[in-house]
Amino acid sequence: MDRNQIETALDEIRPALMADGGNVEFVDVNDEGDVLVRLQGACGSCPSATMTLKMGIERVLKERVPAVRSVQAIM
Repeated sequence: MDRNQIETALDEIRPALMADGGNVEFVDVNDEGDVLVRLQGACGSCPSATMTLKMGIERVLKERVPAVRSVQAIM
């Protein structure tokens, strides 16, 4: 899995997250295509964090990096 492609896709998402006081950190990816991220700032405690993760971050990553199977947030 190309980590640079994942970082590039996350860079496209970051401005929207930062506008709301948050951010996302790429942590790791496994061979099956599961990407681990850490939500930071306001995103870490936002009630809509799950929606942001699945409908925003995961959707964009799957579009930009077809090998991505899922995105999971860790603490």
